[in-house]
Amino acid sequence: MLVRDAGTLWQVVLQTEHGELAGKFARDWSPRPEPFDSLLTVARRHDDGWFVWERGPGLDPDGRPANFLDVPVRLHLAFYRAAIVAVTAEDPYAGLILSMHGAGIYKQRYGLQSDLRMRFVDEAAEDARAFVAEQEESFPQRLAELGIDEAEAWRGYHLLQAWDRLSLYACLRDLDAGATETIPGVPFNGGQTELQLEPLGPRRIQVTPWPFASGRLELTFERRSVPKEPWPSDAAFRAAFFAAPIEHASITLQTGAA
Repeated sequence: MLVRDAGTLWQVVLQTEHGELAGKFARDWSPRPEPFDSLLTVARRHDDGWFVWERGPGLDPDGRPANFLDVPVRLHLAFYRAAIVAVTAEDPYAGLILSMHGAGIYKQRYGLQSDLRMRFVDEAAEDARAFVAEQEESFPQRLAELGIDEAEAWRGYHLLQAWDRLSLYACLRDLDAGATETIPGVPFNGGQTELQLEPLGPRRIQVTPWPFASGRLELTFERRSVPKEPWPSDAAFRAAFFAAPIEHASITLQTGAA
């Protein structure tokens, strides 16, 4: 779950919904990257492993809804492995990029996000290292089977990181008050750039340079808001969470200040 502290409320977006939003960013990317269908698949499905955990979400040790970085690492590794296998079976190119993404969670997105860290990784450090090694050791065979080189794979990986972080920004930042963001390492015009996100008003964001096909992008995503309270158990939180109505949050991205 993506959990945002909204004062008297917890605003929660499920990881699968976050993936659908990442897919919406991918659909409007320009120029449309190839292989587009594969990249769209991994954008939409990059967090499918969370579906199992999110059927019964719980609390962190502090009694708050467990954010995506707060789940037990061994559990995270298990469902991420399963997702990589499932996505690879559908689309081997998407599976490669997801494998890279899974390993990258434990390597600060391969240098793109130094503050990315699972909260309890030290308790399962050897398991995390084994997972990263397992994924990285599979890359050469995956590349050979796809007939692509490392540069092509890293381009796909960096695109996924851009779409993932755009979606995280929309789901986790206070867009009503306004929030800035810098997303590095984004493939753009044959090279790489940093996307600068600047607020123009409530839930309205200017993106520079502009990476989308249309000059204005209006997107919605589903979330739930749960009043803060001292839940006595995971079960009590789950009951409150699934009873909360689904809201439709919005974000508007545009080029310039029009």
